[in-house]
Amino acid sequence: MSQPLLMSVVELGGYPDFTPLYQRLGYRVETITSGRKAITTLKKAQPAVVVAEFNFQFEFRDRTSNLETILAVTQHIPGVKVVVFYNKEEEVKLEQLRERFPGFIAMSYPVGEGELEGVIGG
Repeated sequence: MSQPLLMSVVELGGYPDFTPLYQRLGYRVETITSGRKAITTLKKAQPAVVVAEFNFQFEFRDRTSNLETILAVTQHIPGVKVVVFYNKEEEVKLEQLRERFPGFIAMSYPVGEGELEGVIGG
């Protein structure tokens, strides 16, 4: 039986590399460094889990971040679990995004390994 795919979208980073945790939990990990590449990969692969960052971008006219497009694509993947890391000061904008794309799990920085394991391990 092949390992389920966990897609980690790291555009800015600044937090620990959780790849060893993901692998310990039995996932095959693909780390992607741009929203565009993530969308292309999502259209080809059916990950079990997507972990991404919410980076509010005020200069976008019609959306809040690249995460919107990623979330729109994940809506068509049955059973995918989406985990979003965010800065507490951007929580209001994240909640506005949640109104359009409910169902993702939000975790504010600093993200603890034990907490993340509880979210994606079960």
